[in-house]
Amino acid sequence: MDNRNITIPQDVLWILRKLNTAGYEAYVVGGCVRDSLLGREPHDWDITTNAQPLEVKALFKRTIDTGLQHGTVTVMNHGVGYEVTTYRLDGDYSDHRRPEAVSFTSDLKEDLLRRDFTINAMAYHPEEGLKDFFDGVKDLTEGVIRAVGDPDARFNEDALRIMRAVRFAAQLGFSIDPATREAAKNHVEDLKYVSMERIETELTKLICSPHPEEMEELYKLGITRVVLPEFDRMMETPQNTPYHFTDVGHHTIVVMQHVSSTKVMRYAALLHDIAKPLCKTTDDTGQDHFFNHPVKGAPLAEEILRRLKMDNRTIQDVCQLVLWHDFGITGEMTPARFRKGMSKMGIEYFPRYMEIRRADMEGQSSFEREQKEAQLVRMEELYRDVREKENALSVKDLKIRGNDLMAAGIPAGPRMGELLKALLEEVLEDPAKNQPEYLLQRAKKLSE
Repeated sequence: MDNRNITIPQDVLWILRKLNTAGYEAYVVGGCVRDSLLGREPHDWDITTNAQPLEVKALFKRTIDTGLQHGTVTVMNHGVGYEVTTYRLDGDYSDHRRPEAVSFTSDLKEDLLRRDFTINAMAYHPEEGLKDFFDGVKDLTEGVIRAVGDPDARFNEDALRIMRAVRFAAQLGFSIDPATREAAKNHVEDLKYVSMERIETELTKLICSPHPEEMEELYKLGITRVVLPEFDRMMETPQNTPYHFTDVGHHTIVVMQHVSSTKVMRYAALLHDIAKPLCKTTDDTGQDHFFNHPVKGAPLAEEILRRLKMDNRTIQDVCQLVLWHDFGITGEMTPARFRKGMSKMGIEYFPRYMEIRRADMEGQSSFEREQKEAQLVRMEELYRDVREKENALSVKDLKIRGNDLMAAGIPAGPRMGELLKALLEEVLEDPAKNQPEYLLQRAKKLSE
């Protein structure tokens, strides 16, 4: 790890030099330094300076008052915004979220001391090199997430840092320093003061990281007990069944590890068995069953995602996958059954459905594995057949329209909708019936 090799974009260098020329200190700081040292492409380039906000505004033609009271001005350069923040000291944190007051300082070290973790508390200037007062490079090299200074103070200031510690560990494949971990554990109750929007952001970054298994660390630290108690119940629900070798929670983690790292797929994996603890029954032989858990899981998943302030499209997609993730798991998969299932699920969900089904199998025992594999192969064949033949799967795919029925004397209204649905059911059973003549004749008969 060589701190002399940080390459700063020209637009950022221009801002640094303009500040320096005016007699101010200026450094790139935080995540961009961390990522550069790790050989990663930084997403953002933030700048810290001893110039006061109004002094920064006076130097640049195009600025945005992002947060003057907190010392932040966004400088626009070639259509891109770069946050320039004055060295500052944070006042008391009464709500475990934000300081009641901010004061400015001329000391870079004091500014870096208020930051969360050592790996995020480094500053860099192309001529002065790296400013690393808290051994951030050492922690980067050793793969450690360590709070700057007193970890209790850092988490007391902003409880979201508790989740950020686990999130950074997940994204970077690092471990959490024991003292930092213990302090985080002691402050988990303070997360109730943090907005759900901020919690969702950190949770999403964690589960979409290369290490979604860090969900278990959230559980061990007591974080999920505060922000996602349903996951605790999953971790504490055994599965005494030949199809499984672990509890619901650890099974879920394996499934998360085997789906793509998109928001929809990771949340679908996280929530696909969310209702199992509620549906668990045990028969006379001691075997557990989880009847109807997908049906009960979809509304529970929606409740959780809405609590997390998730966007509507993600909620819709995740809940649809939760509802249908066990489709075809038992019984013969006939062409008609497949078409009817795709009509309800939505054929566009099939590739993601197959992804979660295969991942689900990775988290199960080898019991009846060959039969399950054969069933998936069968459904892939049926999917290709439906696509190639352009089988009708919805009312809009029928070769007859409401206007055709009205022309035949069938009045518009709810009854017409019922007729079209009845015709679709027949076509799903036998695609050859999707012909205008047959459908019109059948509609007249059904309407009598």
